[in-house]
Amino acid sequence: MAMLTHAQIWTALDRLAARAGLSPSGLAKRSGLDPTTFNKSKRITPDGRARWPSTESVAKSLEATGVSLDDFVALISEAPRGGTQPIPLMDFAEAGAAGHFDDAGFPAGKGWDEIAFPQVEDEHAYALEISGASLQPVYRDGTVIVVSPKAPVRRGDRIVVKTRGGELTAAELKRKTSKTVELKPLNERDPDRALPLADLAWIARILWASQ
Repeated sequence: MAMLTHAQIWTALDRLAARAGLSPSGLAKRSGLDPTTFNKSKRITPDGRARWPSTESVAKSLEATGVSLDDFVALISEAPRGGTQPIPLMDFAEAGAAGHFDDAGFPAGKGWDEIAFPQVEDEHAYALEISGASLQPVYRDGTVIVVSPKAPVRRGDRIVVKTRGGELTAAELKRKTSKTVELKPLNERDPDRALPLADLAWIARILWASQ
């Protein structure tokens, strides 16, 4: 059997994570590892050398997902189901910082990772990983949401909103008028909000969420 390459091992780990509905960092957390263990930024050393995942980290990820070593090796040559594309990924809390989105709400700047996801019709789609309990019960810690800046937004949709003041939040759209946007928070303990339309930088629809 030919030796496995650096790219093949990481591809198999990415597919293992995707099959479990997780991001690479979500897979690492479920496996009891540091959340950054499988991040794209950790796969090449600062001096440009290939960094391989440890045998221990692979073994823990297989145990956490209930996948055998044979099945893991099979993921290397498995054809992506329906075709996948890499889309930008960032922690939801980090994404609110300045410089991660342009004026249109498209991902921009540095700090984005990647996750494999089935083809979507928006080339500017991106993923955000929820951390903490602020969006429970709808989204738990580790949930990955896929967001489309171009998708039409309707009443009842779950959305991501960025204010001109820099706040990034996820909510349900209750109503949108010519002057205000009414939001129903995903955390049922929080009150409904009405934001002046002039205070919003952009609104984007949540297409999908892992659970």
